[in-house]
Order: sequence, then C-alpha cells, then structure tokens
Amino acid sequence: MPDKRKTVVVTGASRGVGLGVSARLAAAGYRVVGVARKESSALTKAIKAADKAGHGEIIFLPFDLADIDAISDFARRLKSEYGPIWGLVNNAGLGTEGVLSNMHNSQIEQLIRLNTISPIVLTKYIVRSMLTEGCGRVINMSSIIASTGYNGLSVYAATKASLVGFTKSLAREVGRVGVTVNAVAPGFMDTDMTTGLGDADRSKIAKRSALRRLAEVDDVAAMVEFLLSDAAHNITGTVMTVDAGNTA
Repeated sequence: MPDKRKTVVVTGASRGVGLGVSARLAAAGYRVVGVARKESSALTKAIKAADKAGHGEIIFLPFDLADIDAISDFARRLKSEYGPIWGLVNNAGLGTEGVLSNMHNSQIEQLIRLNTISPIVLTKYIVRSMLTEGCGRVINMSSIIASTGYNGLSVYAATKASLVGFTKSLAREVGRVGVTVNAVAPGFMDTDMTTGLGDADRSKIAKRSALRRLAEVDDVAAMVEFLLSDAAHNITGTVMTVDAGNTA
C-alpha cells in the first residue's frame, strides 16, 4: 500500500472515470484532491465512504479548468495546502459530439481549451514541483478514438490524439529526474460521455470487442492505480489501452 501522504490530483473527479479513479486511489491509501467545477452527490458519497474506510481520503477542490489564466495560482494553492504532488491525473474533458462541418467555432474552441490546453498548462505548473522533488507521475486520459476515429467525434479525437504526442514528448523531458508520464486510452464505457449511444450501438461495440463486452470504469481506475505505483517506475511515454479488446 502506498504511503498515505502521497497526494494525487484528479481532474474531472465529480463523475465518470474521474470519480472512479478517485474512489479507487483513496481505497489504496492515497490522499486524492478531486478537482471539478461542482461537487456532485456521487462525489460527496465517495468522500464519506473514503473517510469511513480510513485508508486514504478524497478532498474536493472546486476549480474551472477552462479558466486557463487562473491555473498557475491554482497550482500554487495545491502545493501550499497539500505539499508535494506525487501524481497528476489529467482526466477532465468534454465529449461534445458534432460533425465538423456543422460545429460552431465556439464549440471547437471549447473542446480544445478544456481537453488540450488546460491539461498541458496544469501539467506545466505541477511538474515543476515534481522536478524539484525528483519524482512524480503524470497520467493523461486519452481515448481509443484518438487512433481509431469515430463519426461525429473528429474534434474530440484531435484533442485526445494531442495528449498522446504530449505524453511521449514530456516523458523525455522529465524522465531524467525520475518523473514518468503515461497516457491511458479507455474504450467505450457506461459513462455520461456515452449516454448518446443506444442499446443497439452499445451491443454492436461489445460484439466487435475481443472480450465481447464493454470496458468498465474500474478497469481504467485500476490502470491508473498501477501507473502511480512503484511497480510502474520503468513505464513511461506509453499509452495503456483499456477497451476489452475493441482495438485488438
């Protein structure tokens, strides 16, 4: 079990993958700082459950990651209040659908701002502390859509593909002091981002997966936990796919 004092920042922690990651890491003994614009009822329950279990903890910290100019002050607050940051999980993002020719420019800009610019800038400030400490883990949440494509998700795919390039290059920049940088590429799961898929579409996706099922949020959370652990100290600059064999 990791040292309870290890702090991991998880963005987009109020629902879906971010919530699942936060709950699993707290159960593993980490101090999780869950970042989101608002605290959801599900996150409140996870915070109480973590407190009751007594292994780790989840602390909610409200912040709008789309406010790029405020990220530097936010990062300073994180370090001031919680000390050195062991891990950063860049999970927050939008899954806005839309055929490119019909998407408004403001929607395109919003996706790129939150899915690409925000995690890069947040990492910029937090990784400085990791370089000083000589250790740390950065995990960027990508998607299998970055490599396979999907109709109506061209801009989303572009933002997720950008995180893969960011991951590989940053891994080389910070690896010299022992900081690892990896990406996780989930497949289709039962989350808010896939609510637009009907039962028929879900069934079709499951049938073309090697395991004939959809991946689950906890599968992704388990991968994040592994990448944060000492067992993954020699894994960096790579993309870990969790999709029940959809891309096999």
